[in-house]
This record gives sequence, C-alpha cells and structure tokens, in this order.
Amino acid sequence: MKHFLHTDSIRDIKALAKEALELKKGKNLFQIGKGNVLTCMYLNPSLRTRLSTEIAAQKLGMNCINLDAGSAWKLETEMGVVMDQDAAEHIKEQARVLSAYSDIIAIRAFPGLKDREEDYHNDFITRFSQYASKPIVNLESGSLHPLQGLADLMTILEMAERPKPKIVLTWAPHPRQLPQSVANSFSRTIQQAGFDLTIACPRGMELSEDFSQNAIVTHDQEEAFQDADFIYAKNWSSYHNYGNTMDEPDWIITKDKMKKTNQGKFMHCLPVRRNVVVSDEVLDSSSSLIEEQATNRIYAAQIVLKKILESK
Repeated sequence: MKHFLHTDSIRDIKALAKEALELKKGKNLFQIGKGNVLTCMYLNPSLRTRLSTEIAAQKLGMNCINLDAGSAWKLETEMGVVMDQDAAEHIKEQARVLSAYSDIIAIRAFPGLKDREEDYHNDFITRFSQYASKPIVNLESGSLHPLQGLADLMTILEMAERPKPKIVLTWAPHPRQLPQSVANSFSRTIQQAGFDLTIACPRGMELSEDFSQNAIVTHDQEEAFQDADFIYAKNWSSYHNYGNTMDEPDWIITKDKMKKTNQGKFMHCLPVRRNVVVSDEVLDSSSSLIEEQATNRIYAAQIVLKKILESK
C-alpha cells in the first residue's frame, strides 16, 4: 500500500478489516515502525481521529508529530499565482518540506461546501499529494473519510449475527452544514465488502450516485428500519443542491423507531448531538455501538500504517 487516499485500490477490503481486528487482539508490533516519523496535519479540529491515529502510530513504534495547520499562516494552493496577498507559503513547498521531514504524512482537511468540483476532485489532500514524495493518509477529505469507513466495517464484522445482515444508513437532523464524507465512505466500504445497503434520506438529500452505487435508496425512514440489523445514523448536506441543509426534526432516531428493527444495533461516528440526531434512550442503550466504533478507529489506522510501512 503506497497511499491511503480512498479504499478503491484495496483488492479485498473485508480481508483488510479482518486483519485489523487481529491487531486488536494485542499483537506486539513495536519494531515495525521504529525510527519512522508520522506527521499528521490537521486543518480542522479533531478528537477521535487525532488520538486514534497517534495511538496507532505508537503501537507500531513510530514517532508521531501533530501539526495544527488550520491556525498557521495562509497557504496558496493554485499554481502560477502572484503571491502578493495573505498567503505566506505555497502548498508545493509545504509538501516538499514535510516529505523531507516525514516517512508518512496524514492530513485532515474538511470541504468548504461551496464548490462541489473543488471538494470532490481538487481538494487540499489531492493537491498536496501531487507535490509530496512520501505516502499520504487521508484523515478526512472533501468527499471521503476512509479510515472511518474501515472502522465501521470492522464493527459490523465483529457484531453481525448473520452472514448477510440488513444494514441501513440513515440521514439524521443536525443544526449545522455537514459534508457527505462519512456517509460516502460508509456506503462505498460496506458495498465493497459485499454487503447490501439501504440508504434512507429525505428527498433532495441523496448522495452522489458514484457513492450510493447499488444501494436501495428510500425516502421512508421507518420502512427502511423494518427488520434491520444495523442502523447507522449520520447527517450530511445536499450533494445535488450542493451544501444545502434541511430542517427535518422527525428524522431523529428514537426508541420507537429502533423497535421496528431486528433488535438492531445503533452506530454513529461521533461527535453526536444528543436528542437532535438520536435520543438519549437509544444512545445509552445496550444496542449502541459507538464505543466499539471509536475503539476500532485505532486499529483501522494501525493496519493502514502497517501496510504502508511494509511496502516501503
């Protein structure tokens, strides 16, 4: 594995998830990354991603450096620009310097949700990787969050009680404008692993067809919940009417809705707005898998870093 920008290039995503679950059993791998430096650049705030990636690196014996680049000087990303305004450095020099200092570079850069083409095809991580000479790990980009998708797949493989569980990704309310990254990666990863997926969302909130792919898309949330084994709740803004949000408080996940499932498990990537996205009753119930998902973020990052180190 040279880079981890998305999961499309992974031949067997289910096998990778199973290998990550083996790491979770506590195998000592401290020598693999000894002497290597992982530089994590955060253009946006992070809790789980930052901690889980740093812990994963330490479990491999790596030194991990975290840069809060979002509070640093402004960066120019376009070529051929006369830099006589606010930008103090070009992304080209930054990528080259970090490549000289690091063995692996990991980047978290949220989308602006203004320009769909830029967020999906010309985002910061895509531009940075053009100039970097070291492997790049995507810690969340304009359209994807592949480490979260891998951790979510691991959680389903751990907790599924039948070979072909019914998995539902449902849109949920939120007071802020949020990207499609987590939803895109969950849909892509689950289908790559060979599972069927149902996506429930209000009209106008459908994901890009490139990511919904072969999923069943419905606008009836309660119908989607019927006999489901896993309910994954996540808010996202509109892809087709790019960046727009919707006020639909009735899409909150409640105990009554969960009763329609097959004793279904509740999933969310966190952070979560209690009693907006999901009720306390559901989030604090024994069916909630939020802690398992958060824990699996460590081992998703660890298996990716391990594969990159082994391919160097």
